[in-house]
Amino acid sequence: MSHKQTVFADRKMVLRAIKDSFIKLDPRIQVKNPVMLLVYVSAILTTLLSILAIFDIKDSSGGYTLAIAIILWFTVLFANFAEAIAQGRGKAQADALRAAKKDVIAHKIPSLDQRDMICDVASTALKKKDLYIVKAGEQVPADGEVIEGAASVDESAITGESAPVIREAGGDRSAVTGGTTVISDWLIVEVSNEAGESFLDKMIAMVEGASRKKTPNEIALQIFLIALSIIFILVTLSLYMYANFSAKLAGIVNPTSVTTLVALLVCLAPTTIGALLSAIGIAGMSRLNQANVLAMSGRAIEAAGDVDILMLDKTGTITFGNRQASEFIPLQGVSADDLADAAQLSSLADETPEGRSIVVLAKEQFNLRGRSLSDQGMTFIPFTAKTRMSGVDIKGEEIRKGAAETIKAYVQENGGIYPKECDEIVTRIANMGGTPLVVSKKYQVLGVIYLKDIIKHGVSEKFADLRKMGIKTIMITGDNPLTAAAIAAEAGVDDFLAEATPEGKLAMIRDFQRQGHLVAMTGDGTNDAPALAQADVAVAMNSGTQAAKEAGNMVDLDSSPTKLIDIVRIGKQLLMTRGSLTTFSIANDVAKYFAIIPAMFLTIYPELSALNIMHLHNSQSAVLSAIIYNALIIVALIPLALKGVRYREVSAGSLLSRNLLIYGLGGIITPFIFVKLIDMLLVFFHLV
Repeated sequence: MSHKQTVFADRKMVLRAIKDSFIKLDPRIQVKNPVMLLVYVSAILTTLLSILAIFDIKDSSGGYTLAIAIILWFTVLFANFAEAIAQGRGKAQADALRAAKKDVIAHKIPSLDQRDMICDVASTALKKKDLYIVKAGEQVPADGEVIEGAASVDESAITGESAPVIREAGGDRSAVTGGTTVISDWLIVEVSNEAGESFLDKMIAMVEGASRKKTPNEIALQIFLIALSIIFILVTLSLYMYANFSAKLAGIVNPTSVTTLVALLVCLAPTTIGALLSAIGIAGMSRLNQANVLAMSGRAIEAAGDVDILMLDKTGTITFGNRQASEFIPLQGVSADDLADAAQLSSLADETPEGRSIVVLAKEQFNLRGRSLSDQGMTFIPFTAKTRMSGVDIKGEEIRKGAAETIKAYVQENGGIYPKECDEIVTRIANMGGTPLVVSKKYQVLGVIYLKDIIKHGVSEKFADLRKMGIKTIMITGDNPLTAAAIAAEAGVDDFLAEATPEGKLAMIRDFQRQGHLVAMTGDGTNDAPALAQADVAVAMNSGTQAAKEAGNMVDLDSSPTKLIDIVRIGKQLLMTRGSLTTFSIANDVAKYFAIIPAMFLTIYPELSALNIMHLHNSQSAVLSAIIYNALIIVALIPLALKGVRYREVSAGSLLSRNLLIYGLGGIITPFIFVKLIDMLLVFFHLV
């Protein structure tokens, strides 16, 4: 369903929700929501009273009691519908995931040394630690870690993203998910989960709400609502006793019926938020699912709303992840053309993004075009971890590029001179947050290539918005402190952790938590697992290792590190929606006092007509109007509960003031208007 459509636009989903609304009338389901259980019991009671009234010829209130009973049943059904329509989105997504989950044949092997001894078994027969081989065109039969091979994998069935991804042994891109498809090459995988406990199984259970548990905040609010309901039960009983006592003093029969008392109780109890509370929580998780994030617990979503420390990876989050050549800086006596020419020649075979950017920069600035790897007389020297440099031998001349210390040692070992000027340029680039690559030709240093981290467009504004929200941003990077400081200043983050280690990340998170902060972070590697396990909101990348996904309490299916900012917004929106509708629900009761209390006591105390400021037609009209409004407001608020209150990047104080004005004052004024309109309609159609 498109996010631009209303929640009622999907006819199939609405019909399923209506069916589920009746199924949820089961007492075993109703008892899970104590506030609505009160309405449920009231509906049963008034139904019985209406049946008795029908058989009692002397009782003329049968029609009134039956009307109250019908309205109360609709109130319960509307509450069930709100929850069912919220669950409908998750069920639709779960159906799509089940379609992707198929039993396939797995090519099981005994060990790496016995890979030719393939035994074909059903994917459901695979157990944890089993090994299987999967080839191009085949579906991955079970979750696991790649222990050998590299392949292109189509994960669109899980993520919705059509572009294939690379999965390979070692590193942080080794996890594969059952239900995805290998497009090229082959993989040997070690199964990481038992049958029925796969990532896809967990995801299906979560998105359809089957594994959703109430969060601490939700439980606390429900306890508060139960306490309010108990208070209103006592108030209602006290009013009845008071009305009975006053009627005896006046020498008249108590005009307050049990039906009216039940209607008063239902109207005064916080039924609106009680009916929508579950839907708000489910919808929050659904919004997260629509953002392609799987929350392993509702607690994590709420924690995201309260986060005040955000720890973000530099690479891929703040920067594009690939350093780009931005300038050729020649030494004195060397022309920029000669430096660019040598730099491009040394990079022709360099397939890294940095190497490609050097070739492109030389083309753009110095029009060096037409060269290719097929040119005669070139011997390319690839980069290795041991030599830490790369280059080309052409016509007896050696051209090399690499880290300053590496080129310095290379030049000096071959009788060349490493000039002090080069050290000064290297230091200056490092202080600016860049990466210097020194270029030499025939053991003579020509100059330096300035590689620069490219800051993503708009991140500075995003961090400014987060600052307004009271969230401190911390950049995590393996760079040296000077480089980290320069990038942090350009990006606009509040702090940074340079030369980050697993121990350093963990220590920083614990330190903030000891100070009372809630910390969110993102990670994808096994080395991130300890910090992810410690963080209050831990977002693991789906492309990352199994250890990272197990340590996190959320998994980003898109593997986009910037998603953490969206998660915080969704969490805050969930808390705001719950708070706003709770305020609206409680504020609603004010108008109901003015509608029902005068109606109850008007016969005994005619002076109470002064409180009938809405000038409702009569006592039955007043009660019916209030209880009809009480039912209809639930349906009216379902779209808001599912969509969520609009979130703005402003301070908590400003948000509170705005929401009190809209939902507090609005909650007081709205029922006065609509209760009066309903009363007028009842009179117009001669229903009272």
